[in-house]
Amino acid sequence: MARRQRLAAVAVVAVLASGLTGCGGGDAPATPSAGASASTTSATAATPTWPARPTDRSPHGVLLSAQLTMQTARRAKVNYRLGADAGSGSLFWAPKTAAQLKRATPGDAEQLIVVDTVGYQGGDAATAARNGGKHWERFAVPPDPDGHKAVPYAGLLDLLNPVEALAAATADGAEPAFVGEEKFEDSTVEHYRVTTTAEKYAAAQTQLPQARRDGLRAALAPGGSLELTLDLWLNDKDQLVRLQRTGNGDSGRADDSVIYSDPAGPLLSAQAPAETDTVDTGVRTVSPLAR
Repeated sequence: MARRQRLAAVAVVAVLASGLTGCGGGDAPATPSAGASASTTSATAATPTWPARPTDRSPHGVLLSAQLTMQTARRAKVNYRLGADAGSGSLFWAPKTAAQLKRATPGDAEQLIVVDTVGYQGGDAATAARNGGKHWERFAVPPDPDGHKAVPYAGLLDLLNPVEALAAATADGAEPAFVGEEKFEDSTVEHYRVTTTAEKYAAAQTQLPQARRDGLRAALAPGGSLELTLDLWLNDKDQLVRLQRTGNGDSGRADDSVIYSDPAGPLLSAQAPAETDTVDTGVRTVSPLAR
């Protein structure tokens, strides 16, 4: 599989259905009415088209193409391990943030749901036992210091976001290298590697408010500086299929792995639980993922 011989394949994706678009912008939380869902399933109509990829097929150019591809995909299934935390589910990074994740490791809640600026946690017997039989707790988080409505579990979602990883890999000063072709599941993929730092990784996220960049830097390197090695595997459509972050720092070691599948999948969703099975717990602080 030689990249210079592949057909152009950068995905352009159908607009998400009104459930996600209607969640509200960054200035207003999503508050579905009783009985309504906050589904983020995609529109069923269009078949993706494939515009030509950038002609620069250097490692930097290929990763820029992958960044564009994942931006237009807007969503994917994820299977992740972030330090001691692991889980899987659906992740949406555009046009609004949304996620529906089931955790594979013990934690405060079995499942986490984010629909724009509203969060839900629970889905298990323990949550129902403390809430009179209701399985889900709904909450919002305080605005950040700049006044932006905060996204629940932002520290976790930023570590999972493939576009953010690719932005860090293509930032000014980054020098990505092509490692080689490898087998991944049933396909041949191309492996790229970039060395960066937690500070540079966070600084590359210019679309995020400063407080959220600070939270991402802290999640990547709690307590101090951390040099990171980013390993990225791309399929023949320049889609990111696997991300690995490793590194040693002043206060610990990063060892993260995220597998992405079904990018732009039409059946992916992050849906608010039924109102009748939900208790509103108001505003609470949700800390970034801790190492």
